[in-house]
Amino acid sequence: MSGHSKWATIKRKKGATDAVRGKIFTKLTREIVTAARVGGGDPNGNSRLRKAIEAAKAQQMPNDNIKRAVQRGTGEIEGSAFEEVLYEGTGPGGTLFLVEGMTDNRNRSAAELRKVFEKHNGLMGGSGTAGWAFDRLGLITLEKSAVSEDQVMETAVGAGAEDYRDEGDVWTVYTPPNDVERVTAAFEAAKLPVQSSKVAFVPKNKKAVSGRDAEVCLNLVDSLDDHDDVQTVYADFDISDEELQRLAGAS
Repeated sequence: MSGHSKWATIKRKKGATDAVRGKIFTKLTREIVTAARVGGGDPNGNSRLRKAIEAAKAQQMPNDNIKRAVQRGTGEIEGSAFEEVLYEGTGPGGTLFLVEGMTDNRNRSAAELRKVFEKHNGLMGGSGTAGWAFDRLGLITLEKSAVSEDQVMETAVGAGAEDYRDEGDVWTVYTPPNDVERVTAAFEAAKLPVQSSKVAFVPKNKKAVSGRDAEVCLNLVDSLDDHDDVQTVYADFDISDEELQRLAGAS
């Protein structure tokens, strides 16, 4: 698991404020709106929308909010249309970043995120700056407390997954992008609870960072993720558990 994923877990355990929950709702709403616009408003026939609604419910988003987001996506009620964007950049110590976003103003988002990179000793670049260092893969996570390694291995191999790994509190199963739905369905059919299922960018190699570089990398991830137009931040840095605990204690 990459350093910033562990960091996110530490922060969640510290508790979410109302402001943080509001930002989460903003990101979830944009995903629901976009999923409904692209694939229609019926979650039974739109797997992206179904996942977005499940994620919203997991965060206890009110059903009325979810319904309005779907209606905005299908055009039943008025609202902003969001465009999916991907930004690439570099961070401290030669680290590389991919930032997935949704925006109703591409130029504004680019300008604001460029400033975020620069504030944290980074630079936002053009297409190809960081994408070459990541693979596009399906990622399925299952809680270790609920699923044994034998169950993960048997189901993953049988469904055609590429690999699985022990990543702390979860098992992560890796699939080709087009197979993530099928492998997820295999876990669900086996009555094994899936925590999350998505297509993501996975670094081909990880760069170990520590000290000041580690601190700045985490601050950059936090600042990017804090922006309303950002959905997901991917990076190729890795930070040891000991260093993360040290930084968590200092924050």
